[in-house]
Amino acid sequence: MGEKGKKSKTMSKSPSAAKEHKEQLERLQKKDPEFYQYLQQYGKDLLTFDDEDEDFDDDAEVDMEDAENQLDDETYQHDIPEEEEKPSKNVLTTEMVNSWCKSIREDEKLSAVHSIMKAFRTACHYGDDTGTDSSAKFAVMSSSVFNKIMLFTLSEMDRILRKLLKLPASGGKKETIIELMNTKQWKNYNHLVKSYLGNALHVLNQMTDTKMISFTLRHLQYSSVFLAAFPSLLRKYIKVALHFWGTGGDALPVVSFLFLRDLCVRLGSDCLDECFRGIYKAYVLNCHFVNASKLQHIQFLANCVIELIRVDLPTAYQHAFVFIRQLAMLLRDALNMKTKECSMSHHSSQEAYRKVYEWKFINCLELWTGAICTYSSEADFRPLAYPLTQIISGVARLVPTARYFPLRLRCVKMLNRISAATGTFIPVSMLLLDMLEMKELNRPPTGGVGKAVDLRTTLKASKPILKTRAFQEACVISVVEELAEHLAQWSYSVAFFELSFIPAVRLRSFCKCTKVERFRKEMRHLIRKIEANDEFTNERRASVTFLPNDNAATSFLEDEKKMGTSPLSQYVTTLRQRAQQRNDSMMESSVLVGEKSAVFGKKLDQIPDSDEEDDIKNDDGATVFSSSWLPGGDSRANLPKEEEKKKKKKKKKKGMEQDEGVGDDEDVVEDLVLSSDEDEDEDEDEEDTAEEDGNEEQLGGSRQRNKKQKPKNLSNK
Repeated sequence: MGEKGKKSKTMSKSPSAAKEHKEQLERLQKKDPEFYQYLQQYGKDLLTFDDEDEDFDDDAEVDMEDAENQLDDETYQHDIPEEEEKPSKNVLTTEMVNSWCKSIREDEKLSAVHSIMKAFRTACHYGDDTGTDSSAKFAVMSSSVFNKIMLFTLSEMDRILRKLLKLPASGGKKETIIELMNTKQWKNYNHLVKSYLGNALHVLNQMTDTKMISFTLRHLQYSSVFLAAFPSLLRKYIKVALHFWGTGGDALPVVSFLFLRDLCVRLGSDCLDECFRGIYKAYVLNCHFVNASKLQHIQFLANCVIELIRVDLPTAYQHAFVFIRQLAMLLRDALNMKTKECSMSHHSSQEAYRKVYEWKFINCLELWTGAICTYSSEADFRPLAYPLTQIISGVARLVPTARYFPLRLRCVKMLNRISAATGTFIPVSMLLLDMLEMKELNRPPTGGVGKAVDLRTTLKASKPILKTRAFQEACVISVVEELAEHLAQWSYSVAFFELSFIPAVRLRSFCKCTKVERFRKEMRHLIRKIEANDEFTNERRASVTFLPNDNAATSFLEDEKKMGTSPLSQYVTTLRQRAQQRNDSMMESSVLVGEKSAVFGKKLDQIPDSDEEDDIKNDDGATVFSSSWLPGGDSRANLPKEEEKKKKKKKKKKGMEQDEGVGDDEDVVEDLVLSSDEDEDEDEDEEDTAEEDGNEEQLGGSRQRNKKQKPKNLSNK
């Protein structure tokens, strides 16, 4: 009886509304007959209305609460026989979902849209503790029903919403949504948009399969423009996408980045600042430690940051200036500590160096070097080249010891890149030539052959490695390569003879002093190339008539530069090929774990083109949503036993680190030494170094996981 009374109550709303509307029209006809006649001619639809079921093009007012009540009382019985009402009261069945999907596709019934959205909400919150929530009418569903609801809603809801709101089939900008928010369509249907985006965000935090997350994000990207109307949802989506970008596997980082970039392009200033800050912080969190298996991942993350900068260079400049200034302040503190270290404890000076001589700091320098090289021709970004160059030079000279040769060589490589991109002379030859005069490189090794040293994954060499033949060879060959790169950039300059004079003299001095024959042979080869380039430039310089300060000096040997015919340019091409072969062989021989990281270089191939998206939607979705997974609290209980064991081990390891006084926010690095000759101050031996290297790798991974909180149930990935 109660239910019948409730139905009759809802059914009586339409006649009363119709009666009131007719009375208003009658009063209008008496009060203003001319206007009423005008409405009869040009606005007949305003004088008549229908209270029957709406389709996608109906503009009748729909109050959100009334719609929800109607969903609870009527829409779930849409196209369902009466005899099935009782057994299906708490169960979502395939027949119910199929009937709604059919009504939407064929008849475009709005009541079916409300029904499928209610089912979508139930699917996304399945397993949640609803308590006494009466709106949670359906509490049971199978995995096949869940998959069907998710696949249909994600594939079709963007089209449905755009048709309801009378928007173009794709695209749109923030301004479009702002204008839409003042229309009748938005007032009628904005709750559908918010429900779709909010529930999809909730289930994203529950998903554990990377392919399922990728599919969901890829389809939500079509509706990302609607987030302009919901700032709180926008912030949450940015946070979730950044998390997946930094920690996801397979194609998920690429899909997440494309989602973020699409947000920035469509919404502009609403999310640019938050995305720039968020993606930089996520990058820093993921580059605390570098090994051979993470090189491509970190490079991929850096390329994404650089690509996002392209969206709005003036805004990106403001953020880049702040971030580079932070690096400069850390270097300034370290330099101040260095000057005061005589009156301070060794531990205090070590803390200052630690913040600079760590992977996090160096990878940030690499990131901004790549950004400045990419946008060196842009007036908005070029001014950052000078302060960054000063910081890199200061870092290279901070602790001038042989143990930090790998770090210095990395800094020189960055300076050469900036010089080549901006066409600015940067004096890096002294940084390289000073290395050759240290005893560690011009004396025969005393530590044996040693293992191959990969300078790309090393910042500081341990004391035993420092005395090996492999370390000496890696450093000397890198000095030759970087010095040749530097001189080749200016091998077409009218002043090349003066520029190369001091480097040539010091290289000859090294050949006389060194006791290692293979190093002497390498240097003599470089000296011969420098002398050949001197003849190459002097021969043409003898016939010029312009003065050194004339603008014509910039066009000196311009044609030869385009063809790359100078002796040093040809020599550098050979050196690059040799370096590439060396790096490839090192990756193949010593890094088996890195096979997975190679996926990052191929991820763009996994993203479908716009022409293929329609064909992939159904096939890809049917494959992704074909498992027996369901969201909710049970997903944690279904974790494999191996995952649970790993979690326990991580907790034990974290507890041990805290007992030893190791902070989560700091990298574990070795003691710093101020001079290569002060061996008595080096208090760590080979065993300690090996222990610290291992701890640093473990802490780098655990710190990355702990610093940023993961969305719920993502540990199962």
